[in-house]
Amino acid sequence: MNDILPGEVETWQFLEAAARRVFSLHGFSEIRVPVVEKTELFCRSIGETTDIVEKEMYTFQDKGGNSLTLRPEGTASVMRALIEHKLYARDPLSKLFYLGPMFRHERPQKGRYRQFYQIGVEAVGVDDPSIDAQTLAMLNHFADEIGLRGLDLQLNSLGCPVCRPDYREQLLTFLQKRLDGLCDDCRRRYQTNPLRVLDCKVAGCREATHEAPAMLDYLCNDCDDHFSAVRGYLDGLGTPYFVNKRMVRGLDYYTKTTFELVTGQLGAQNAVAAGGRYDGLVKQLGGPELPGIGFAMGVERLFLLLDGSRCEAKKPDVFLAALGEKARREAFNRMHQLQRRGIRAEMEYQAKSLKAQMRRADKLGARFVLILGDDELTRGVAQLRDMADSSQREIELARLEEFFEPSPVIAAN
Repeated sequence: MNDILPGEVETWQFLEAAARRVFSLHGFSEIRVPVVEKTELFCRSIGETTDIVEKEMYTFQDKGGNSLTLRPEGTASVMRALIEHKLYARDPLSKLFYLGPMFRHERPQKGRYRQFYQIGVEAVGVDDPSIDAQTLAMLNHFADEIGLRGLDLQLNSLGCPVCRPDYREQLLTFLQKRLDGLCDDCRRRYQTNPLRVLDCKVAGCREATHEAPAMLDYLCNDCDDHFSAVRGYLDGLGTPYFVNKRMVRGLDYYTKTTFELVTGQLGAQNAVAAGGRYDGLVKQLGGPELPGIGFAMGVERLFLLLDGSRCEAKKPDVFLAALGEKARREAFNRMHQLQRRGIRAEMEYQAKSLKAQMRRADKLGARFVLILGDDELTRGVAQLRDMADSSQREIELARLEEFFEPSPVIAAN
């Protein structure tokens, strides 16, 4: 788990603001759910044979003896909230997005931490292929909005309960003849979750499954038509993609359309965003039979792709340097007035020389320094120095606020 420090958190804020802007344009509303849920929720939704449930969840008992888990992903919690509050009764289509930390006890590596942050979306209530296409197009819109380039959108279909059993049998037959070439994890997955074998990153497993049957060749008519329609919508929008027949998802609830947005810049952790359709999940969790589709993005990986340089710590608009006790009190009052006007203002809180105060103003990156002394106060003026060119002029304190533009503020819709 890692800290997000000033100078880094501004990029987080940039990404979150971009998500809120883009997703709201597409009709999605923010939802905030707890970081702790009953363990049963994730066992029922993610699947008891998945790596997440078997090895990675942070699970503990509370004082009442209940088994609780720090959420390892966001979809299950959002579906629980949708069912509990009957959000589907308000509108046939619930379009939601979330931002926040997730927790998995797995091996840390570049772009992957045990507490990590995700931005995710869920669209629940409609199974039309156009919703799949809008979700994918919105993902591309977001990537363009934050300035990411060189990403590939990969698509696949995992079929449905009608056609997947036949494919599963064919895959089991194929894998049975190649068990000796699989790693220990994949030999264990072979019976419990054979599709996950295709997602293994171990070189020997990838070689052993190179010619494995593809789900796309076993799709029923409904799934095949759905996948063709999704691609047709994307073609009509001019959204580039390619079909990856080997793509599977690590969670049991996925059906039909699955996708990843991948990059070649992050080594093994190449998926920036991933998701798919989960038409049976809401009913599985005790709600009505509602289809859904969604995706999640790893903020740490987005940060790495932006090289952490998209944003920087906010610099003061003005630094107030005061000489003398009376001037320091006046500077303190003036700083507060400027801040209330939306102007980033800072000062030296201890009595220091002008030279020391100027050094701190320069270190903070302040554009202007307002120099106040007892003599200036008696005349109602101050010296305003432009740190960009070292020019200096005298201004009236009564007109101080005219020299600065307020910073953007957060406003309610």
